[in-house]
Amino acid sequence: MKLEVGDFCPLVGGPCKKFECKWFVQLRGTNPQTGEEVDEWDCTVAMLPMLILEASQQARQAGAAVEDFRNISKEQNESLHENLLEAQKIVPAIISAAINNKGMLGGS
Repeated sequence: MKLEVGDFCPLVGGPCKKFECKWFVQLRGTNPQTGEEVDEWDCTVAMLPMLILEASQQARQAGAAVEDFRNISKEQNESLHENLLEAQKIVPAIISAAINNKGMLGGS
């Protein structure tokens, strides 16, 4: 059984005005459920479910990208922290040697 969509518009209380209506627009892109290309004219209100699905898919992808960025930033911050701790051990010895005129190579 094939379902057919009616032509009734609840906004005007009668048949769809199609191109006379500002909400009758062309939608091009990819169907988020099937992956098929979409290029059709229809009522914006009728297309809302598909647009909402696409928006939620994009939000999930953005969330995944932010999580990846967070993980990389965390690794880099940990590495920087370790380097700073090492520098705290080395720098005082360098300053002490410079103050005592020993130089960097010990006696030069």
